[in-house]
Amino acid sequence: MHCPFCQHVDTRVIDSRVSEDGATIRRRRECEACGERFSTLETIELKLPLIIKGDGRREAFDARKLRQGFDRALQKRPVSEEQIEASVRAVVHQLRMTTEREIASRRVGEFVMAELRKLDHVAYVRFASVYRSFEDVADFREELDRLERDLPAGEGQLPLLEGEPEKVRRR
Repeated sequence: MHCPFCQHVDTRVIDSRVSEDGATIRRRRECEACGERFSTLETIELKLPLIIKGDGRREAFDARKLRQGFDRALQKRPVSEEQIEASVRAVVHQLRMTTEREIASRRVGEFVMAELRKLDHVAYVRFASVYRSFEDVADFREELDRLERDLPAGEGQLPLLEGEPEKVRRR
């Protein structure tokens, strides 16, 4: 690796550390010519499928857009950064595991909804309302009813609507 300070062609690794999730390696390097030290971050480069948008356009997968979607849905919700990162990694993992070269954005949205449903029901409904283009309050109610029906008994999240009991009602 070239030195970013003097452009010398040889640098040596002083220290290497693997990140907590095992996805990156941080290397501390020193230039043999000028003695300056710098850090590099090494990550695995995997080819993820192209995303086919609703209008037929194809674009490369962008993890930043995925994270922004999670951030918007989870805005002002009691979910930790670690939980969000784990969910983003889970969606990326699902994309890696697919053998397809292209995948519809709708399918990526389904992956995101599944993760949001595990994290926070309010965020799930927020995302679903945009993703499924709810037209009116009836669409919201239908999704809330479906969510309530599918929840295990005694699920411990806060109520979806103000005035509902703490534990989710079963029908």
